[in-house]
Amino acid sequence: MLTNLFDGLAYGMLLFVLACGLSVTLGVMNFINLAHGAFAMAGGYLAVALVNTLGVPFLACLPLVFVATALLGLLLERTLYVHVYARSHLDQVLFSIGLVFMAMAAIDYTRGSRQVFVRIPEWLNARFEVLGASIGAYRLMIVLLCGAIALALQLVLSRTRFGSRLRAAVDDPVVARGLGINVGAVFALTFAVGSGLAGLGGALGAEILGLDPSFPLKYMVYFLIVVTVGGSASITGPFLAAVLLGMADVAGKYYLPDGGGFVIYTLMIVLLLARPNGLFVRGGR
Repeated sequence: MLTNLFDGLAYGMLLFVLACGLSVTLGVMNFINLAHGAFAMAGGYLAVALVNTLGVPFLACLPLVFVATALLGLLLERTLYVHVYARSHLDQVLFSIGLVFMAMAAIDYTRGSRQVFVRIPEWLNARFEVLGASIGAYRLMIVLLCGAIALALQLVLSRTRFGSRLRAAVDDPVVARGLGINVGAVFALTFAVGSGLAGLGGALGAEILGLDPSFPLKYMVYFLIVVTVGGSASITGPFLAAVLLGMADVAGKYYLPDGGGFVIYTLMIVLLLARPNGLFVRGGR
């Protein structure tokens, strides 16, 4: 049982890193970016190319993937997304879902439809016993790394001048500009970091989840569930939601193999009935 709980914790942590960029853009920036999973897919395929093809050490490829997908996000934000911020949510959905299908077609054309995995070092494949539970070194690394990322994001958004400027830019961009805040630069940097984190999550998840052209659509629902259940008050809500849903998903599929896939949706419905606005809700804007 402890093994399943730990695997669920690692899966939840991975879901959080994959979804936290969407949590920022949707919950803080009030922009619906359904193409978030495409950045995760790009990061995963970049990790596969760096590690499997070019022989770059796995740990060394992680910061490279983060920077590369952040730069890709920055480029697309400045050339495409910036024109959609003020549009309706329906326009944002149609725009971003179009990008998803374009990314899927591009990957299918260039890489094929076969599922691929990233090769991790042998020492990350090791397992050891703790209190009767079999703990995998790779999943332990994911738990520690993703926990550090969650803590860093929470501190940046709640305790730094940049976090204050971001909230001000979202609440009232006109007043924020009047106070000397470069709203465009704040949004661009935020979007780039969110894209970079999605790419990092894709690289970390390539060994566990696998990669294929349908990746953005396959996990889009999971990202949206994490953000919806967690709420938009802070990073804490999506973090707790991801951990809870990850554990429930793994436990459900283990103990109820025939119907375990429905556990996460049942839990989502129960949580939203109890907390319609999510676990944590940011104050009125």
